[in-house]
Amino acid sequence: MQRIAFLGPAATFTDLAVRRSFPKDERIPYLTIPACMDAVLEGEVDLAVVPLENALEGTVNLTIDYLFHEANLTIIGEMIAPIEQHLLIHKDHEQKWEQAEKVLSHPHAIAQCHKFLHKEFQGVPCEQMTSTAAAAKFVSEHPEKRYAAIANSLSAAQYDLAMVKANIHDYSFNHTRFIILARKDQEMPLPLKKQSDKTTVVVTLPSDRAGALHQVLSAFSWRDISLSKIESRPLKTGLGNYFFIIDIGQKMDDVLLPGAFAEMEALGCSVQVLGSYESYVIES
Repeated sequence: MQRIAFLGPAATFTDLAVRRSFPKDERIPYLTIPACMDAVLEGEVDLAVVPLENALEGTVNLTIDYLFHEANLTIIGEMIAPIEQHLLIHKDHEQKWEQAEKVLSHPHAIAQCHKFLHKEFQGVPCEQMTSTAAAAKFVSEHPEKRYAAIANSLSAAQYDLAMVKANIHDYSFNHTRFIILARKDQEMPLPLKKQSDKTTVVVTLPSDRAGALHQVLSAFSWRDISLSKIESRPLKTGLGNYFFIIDIGQKMDDVLLPGAFAEMEALGCSVQVLGSYESYVIES
C-alpha cells in the first residue's frame, strides 16, 4: 500500500481525484502544495498529488514554481477531473439558505461561480479559504454562523452539510489537471480512462541570443513534434528573466525528443525534463 500526500483537508477536489485514482492506497492530507511536495522529498509519503492547471483559472503557479525552484521531483502521471461546484450550508439553516451572511470558498471556486453569486448573493461578502473543503469544514464546525460554502459533493457528505444548490459554476466544461509526483521516474498505471501521453519540460533561454525562443520552437516544429502548451514564469533573478514550461504530446523516445533537446542545448538553452507520463481522465 502506498502513502499518498494530497492537498487537503479531506474532501477537496484533489482528494476526490486521489480516491478515484488510488482507491486502495492510504491518503494523507497536507494543507499546502509545498507541504505535499516536501512530504515526498522527506520520505514521509511515496507520492504526492497536487493541482497543476484549471481550465478557467489557468496554471497553478505555486505548483510550477515550487517544482522548478525547490522540489527535485518527477511527474509520473496526470489526472484530468471535472470540477462541479455546489452551494452547501449547515443543515440548521437549510430552509433559509438565501439569508446566508457570508460565502466561503477557495478563490478559484468563487471566481468560477461569479454569475450565481452576483444573482443570488449580491452584496454578500465572499471570504477566501485555502480550499473548498476547508470552507465546508468551517461551515460544519460553526453552526452558529449563517455561512455558506462553495464546494463539491464529497465535502457535503464528509462534513454533513445540505446541498441547497447544485452545479452553480458558470461553465460546465471546467476541468482541473492534477499531477502525481515521485522522487524518481516510474510507471504509474491507473484504473482510469487513458487520454494521451505527455512529456513536460522546462527550458531556460540564453540571455544574449536574439530569437532563441523561435529557435526552440523550430527544434520541435521541423521534427513534427506536437506541443499542447507553452507558458512563461519568472526566473526570480530579475525583471525580464523567464523560464518556459512546455507540454509535449508524446512520451520520451530514443531519437526525436533527445535530438530536439540537444539542439536547444547547443543554442545555449538549459533543458530540464519534469516528467514523461500518461494522462488519464476521471469521468463524472
